[in-house]
Amino acid sequence: MRKSHPVRRAVLATAATVSGIVLLLSLKPASDPGAAQAAGGAAPPAAAQSPQGGSQPIGDGTVTGEAVSTQYGAVQVRLTVNGGKITKAEAVQAPKGGQSDQVTSSSVPRLNRAAVTAQGAEIDTVSGATYTSTGYKKSLQSALDKARAAGGSGGGGAGGGGGADAGGDAAEDRARTVTGDAAQTQYGPVQVRITVTGGKITEAEAVQTPKGGQSDQVNSNAVPKLNQAAVAAGSAEIDAVSGATYTSAGYKQSLQSALDKAGG
Repeated sequence: MRKSHPVRRAVLATAATVSGIVLLLSLKPASDPGAAQAAGGAAPPAAAQSPQGGSQPIGDGTVTGEAVSTQYGAVQVRLTVNGGKITKAEAVQAPKGGQSDQVTSSSVPRLNRAAVTAQGAEIDTVSGATYTSTGYKKSLQSALDKARAAGGSGGGGAGGGGGADAGGDAAEDRARTVTGDAAQTQYGPVQVRITVTGGKITEAEAVQTPKGGQSDQVNSNAVPKLNQAAVAAGSAEIDAVSGATYTSAGYKQSLQSALDKAGG
């Protein structure tokens, strides 16, 4: 019987040691960051990525991009935006005269459709119209940048206590685009489109001008001056451009028509 006591003590000591090890193992995961992360709760969350990276809202209305010069002439794109989406794209300037007329008439409608489909300037170049396509995309991007700037400046009704007067002011300040009647001249029609904001002409452009032969050179020089003069004067009381008498007369006539439609 006495010989069994050391054995019994050994068994008890072993049991105590095993119990201690089990207890230590059961406590270890609570302080193990790796285990806590695997369990799903303890790892600090990664910083959430802002969805605002480059997709700033596009302001509604009509906006015209910068005129981009190409080897064959200027390209300028106008966008109509509704509900934050491009609903219409058009080239208000494109290379013209000679072979350019055929290239432009074939490529520009495709580029217009592509801009509306893509809702951006990431569109394919039209085969056989590389220069026109490149200028179109640059002007389109310029128009998008302007539209985003307008959208980011808070044009769209931030809540608050504006009554009827505030609503009226907002309507008056909203940009409107009006196209005058085409005025016939000895060398071809002239038609002017204006953008009016807050009762003032903020943009003017000729969407039709005489073209072909000498007219191309005359208009490339005269029309930008007439556009600038219309914005500066805020009316059709502008001077004729020297050397472009017929175009100037037609421009002023169509400009007055646009102003009449705009109520100015």
